[in-house]
Amino acid sequence: MMHGKTGFVLSILAGVAVLALLVAWLARPEPIPVRTETVARGQVRDTVANTKAGTIEACRRAGISPRLGGQIDRMPVTEGDVVEAGEILMEFWNDDLRAQARLAESELKASEARRQQACIVADRADREAERQRRLGTRNLASEEAIDNAESEALAQQAACTAARSAVEVSRAQLEVAHAALDQTQLRAPFPGIIAEVNGEVGEFVTPSPVGIPTPPAVDLMDISCLYVSAPIDEVDAPQIRVDMPANISLDAFGDRVFAGRVRRVAPYVLDVEKQARTVDVEVAFVDPASCDCMLPGYSADIEVVLAQHDNVLRIPTQAVREGNRVYLVGDGNRLEERSIRTGLRNWAWTEVIEGLEAGDTLVLSVDREGVAPGVVAAPEPGPSGDD
Repeated sequence: MMHGKTGFVLSILAGVAVLALLVAWLARPEPIPVRTETVARGQVRDTVANTKAGTIEACRRAGISPRLGGQIDRMPVTEGDVVEAGEILMEFWNDDLRAQARLAESELKASEARRQQACIVADRADREAERQRRLGTRNLASEEAIDNAESEALAQQAACTAARSAVEVSRAQLEVAHAALDQTQLRAPFPGIIAEVNGEVGEFVTPSPVGIPTPPAVDLMDISCLYVSAPIDEVDAPQIRVDMPANISLDAFGDRVFAGRVRRVAPYVLDVEKQARTVDVEVAFVDPASCDCMLPGYSADIEVVLAQHDNVLRIPTQAVREGNRVYLVGDGNRLEERSIRTGLRNWAWTEVIEGLEAGDTLVLSVDREGVAPGVVAAPEPGPSGDD
């Protein structure tokens, strides 16, 4: 009888234990889903980026305006035309100056003819004086005749010299006439493309008054050489040096990144009202052929590489918490917190010097609710950058 009661009690106790285990299993917390990434090696760069959008600029760009006012008589180019250095872009009415240039050319020719005549007479006088001196040695010419011949030679030589000077004066006058004529012509100072033309044939164009900027008559740019000018915060600017490598990105070209190199760091800080103080940094394209399809004025961003470490242990920067701590997925998918020592870092990657090993499973979604040490996680492998 006792044995029957004992078995009954044991059966009840076993049932209670199974029920308790079932309740505990049903009441267990659900695993926290987290995004993860495997720790691996790669490249980490310490970079500085612009604070607001930069701009694609042409290496050479000139707003050309006339020195003197005038009426547009001829416009051989239009917007979009490709021109060579020295080519006429715009010409004002200059018939009077052309007439003066022709007059100066005629005066020059006349002066050269007078010089030739005077110098021929001077040569003849020299020969006559020499002949009189030879006759004098043989007592066949009087002293007076010799003196007259020598004086005449000197006089004619002076006339020849004066005629040569007159030619130089005429040549200078012609240059003045051509200089005045040139002021009525706008010529390209370098090869390029016409970006803008302000004016039409028949209109009057005047130079810009001092201190009052006005649109240029012709805007010429050389798009065979482009660079990016972008503002860098004054705090970051002292780290940047000429020839540092840089990355260039443009909204117009999606995710494409162009290699660049710092060509200039402005020697002053821009202090614009209600804006952060910045320093303009210019970055040139390493491969000029890569920017054939670009146009000045495109918005662009730069990322200057201050330092670079290759083949180092790295983790996504988003996974690093305050105090250089990270979460790892450990045994049984329980989360572990670990302190690390870091090296170079940027917005995407952080170099790990101590605290992790290649192959560790790192938690990316560190700000997700419920993520804490000891919690069971449900890893969701995926690319960095989530959460």
